[in-house]
Amino acid sequence: MSTTRKVALVTGGASGIGLATCRRLAADGFLLAVGDLDIDGAADAAGPDGFSGQLDVADEASVEDFVCAAAQRLGRIDVLVNNAGITGDQSATVLHNTPVAQWDKVIAVNVRGPFLLSRAVLPIMIDQGSGHVITIASVAGQVAFPGRSAYTTSKGAALQLARSIAVDYASVGIRSNAVCPGMAHTAMTSWRLDDPELRAQIEQRIPLGRVASADDVADLVSVLASDRLHYLTGAALVIDGGYTAL
Repeated sequence: MSTTRKVALVTGGASGIGLATCRRLAADGFLLAVGDLDIDGAADAAGPDGFSGQLDVADEASVEDFVCAAAQRLGRIDVLVNNAGITGDQSATVLHNTPVAQWDKVIAVNVRGPFLLSRAVLPIMIDQGSGHVITIASVAGQVAFPGRSAYTTSKGAALQLARSIAVDYASVGIRSNAVCPGMAHTAMTSWRLDDPELRAQIEQRIPLGRVASADDVADLVSVLASDRLHYLTGAALVIDGGYTAL
């Protein structure tokens, strides 16, 4: 199916920032291709006109199959939102205490995932002569989060991947930018933020006095996806309530 509507492919779109992004982009008029391990959640996020399917971002075959099917169904891919990510479980703390299996899992989802998705989507964007890769990184890619070595390392790598894509593909009309949230309240962070004492400690360090909502981050993705900022590429856009300004 070919379409004159722009198409956005969102990974990890069944919950959290991914779901908020899907809702925002749908309201902006995008057709959605939504991949997630949660098949039913992906279908709900994609809506009746979109495309959805089970997607393991760390698995090459899963990525290739999903991107191929999405492009065939919707005709094009204008925006890729590399959103799927994990922090690791509570054993993924300081480096010498982090199990190797947890390290590998975090790197696989947060770094290998954006690599595989971008690698699969870029040829489509090259053929179109346009496209925008938006990677959800983190302020943890710029300042180290204490006790989260694997996550901090992975987000630094994801940020550099976004910059690398910007440098290598600008000449063929493709832009790449990273969105770097601070602490946001999602299912992934609820184990900390649902504890009033821990939440208060975190919010005391944020000048705006609160953690982000998923919608706060989705609003920034929406601005990037809108093509209003044609000259912006290779940027790391921080949305953290002033956390890193301290």
